[in-house]
Amino acid sequence: MIAKISSGKETAGLIRYLFDTKKAKDHTDPHLVDSWDGFAPDPGRSDDVDATRRLLVADLDLHVKQARRLGRAPERHVWHCSLRAAPEDRILSDEEWADIARRVVAATGIAPEGDPDGCRWVAVRHAPDHIHIAATKVRADLRIARHWNDYHTADPELAAIEKEYGLLQVVRGDRTAAKRPTRAEQEKAHRAGQDKPARERLRTTVRTAVAAASSMEEFVHLLSHIDGVLVEVVYFPSGDVRGYKVAAEDTTTAGKEPVWFSGSELAPDLSFPKIRKRLENSDPQPIGQPDRRRPNPWHQATAAAEGIPDHLGQAADEASQAHLAAFGEALDALPLLAPQALRPQLREAAIVFERATRSRIQAEHHHARALHGAVRAMVRAPAPQDGAILAMFLDAAILVVIAAARWHQLRNHDQQVAAAQQTLLHLQTAYDQAATAPLAALAQRQPPQQAVDRHIHRLRQILPEHAEQIIEDPAFASLTTALAEAETAGHNPERLLQEIADQCALDDARRPARVLTWRIQRLSARPAPSARAQAAQARSTARVGSAAQRPTDPVYTAADLSTPQPPRARRR
Repeated sequence: MIAKISSGKETAGLIRYLFDTKKAKDHTDPHLVDSWDGFAPDPGRSDDVDATRRLLVADLDLHVKQARRLGRAPERHVWHCSLRAAPEDRILSDEEWADIARRVVAATGIAPEGDPDGCRWVAVRHAPDHIHIAATKVRADLRIARHWNDYHTADPELAAIEKEYGLLQVVRGDRTAAKRPTRAEQEKAHRAGQDKPARERLRTTVRTAVAAASSMEEFVHLLSHIDGVLVEVVYFPSGDVRGYKVAAEDTTTAGKEPVWFSGSELAPDLSFPKIRKRLENSDPQPIGQPDRRRPNPWHQATAAAEGIPDHLGQAADEASQAHLAAFGEALDALPLLAPQALRPQLREAAIVFERATRSRIQAEHHHARALHGAVRAMVRAPAPQDGAILAMFLDAAILVVIAAARWHQLRNHDQQVAAAQQTLLHLQTAYDQAATAPLAALAQRQPPQQAVDRHIHRLRQILPEHAEQIIEDPAFASLTTALAEAETAGHNPERLLQEIADQCALDDARRPARVLTWRIQRLSARPAPSARAQAAQARSTARVGSAAQRPTDPVYTAADLSTPQPPRARRR
């Protein structure tokens, strides 16, 4: 059930509209279902509609007129609330609508339950699926009703009503969503042949610029060089930057100013101060380093994304919110970097996930510096020629979105949960397209059966809970190739699998073999450890094992029973 609340200046005009059946063709059988005392005159059940309507207006305005003589009446003294059921809901009776109306006026402070001095109100029904509540804001004691945040206070009551009456439970927000385009904006876009209103197009454009920029100066520079976008920086009298505003060129008409939007009008987190705070918490990008010393930014971003599910389960809420915001920036940047065929799905994923990047929890952006910096390095790096790199990142992104949905659900962020679930569909579609060719190429290089059997044995030892699912996965052939090539490059497959098992929970993975394949490839892209490093790792493992055995009886091996060797001289 959805509530729409507004204020007005004229009681008579609102009552005239609610009982009109000539101009408003969709009004059928308008009548009262309840009122402040249950005895208000009902124009819908009177032979003389006009006279009864005037009488009803006089009764509603009684306290307003009394307060006006004392100079206490507010200018906008009319309170109007429409309540609409979902199309799939059953038709409610007049008695049920009456109960709902009383609960809403009580919850919003218009007529608190048990308060004899509450405001005067009526509930009018002129259609099967909704009612209108008309009230005047002056109480019987001539004080103004305390109805601040009435929309917010009505929401919990409407949620309870939905459960009690078996109605559709609407996904509710926390007042951090971006402002929706007005009806006028939507109609203007339709007349201009645009798919989306200027507000939504500009929001996407600004988000992409934030993801690519490393400073406020670069952010403004990027916006000013985007075709079809007008940018203006706003200054304080002191000369300091106050903010910015943007407009779409196609909203400019002859002789008229373009329709400008400030950053905060596009979305709460696109205001100048919030963008500046995010950019200040980004790692500076290395300049002038040789390519061989510069880490692959896609691998950096993938590694940072792989750690987000763990952060969401363990870190403070402020840090978790920062990681989600940084991940949203990564999605904003992907359409710039991906092949043309994948861009529609990736663009929709970024637009939808935008709602999941914000909540009432304030993000502490310094916790996500690594991903912030990696995203900006990705934008500056050449587009990846290997499709496996993009598939690798999308695979990690899918697990992040699943974890984000769970994190928001635990905090009752209904809109954010719905946004994450919808994002998952777009990402999975893009991932399936991106991963097909790289996985097929790996599968064609599958090692001999003897090597495959060794990898199966390792999987059953290191990942016993998931081993059978991994082996039956169609991507298992690609995984064995990744393990074999990592071993050829000098890596220890068992250590790589153990590292992944320690860092990654595979419970959320649809296709665990794919997850392992991409992570093996990313980890094996690092330089292989030298023989000396591997020996040190082996000694470290042996020390850990021996420490674990100390409390029990000693365990001897053949090496322990052999002839002892003389100690080597210490190097000086």
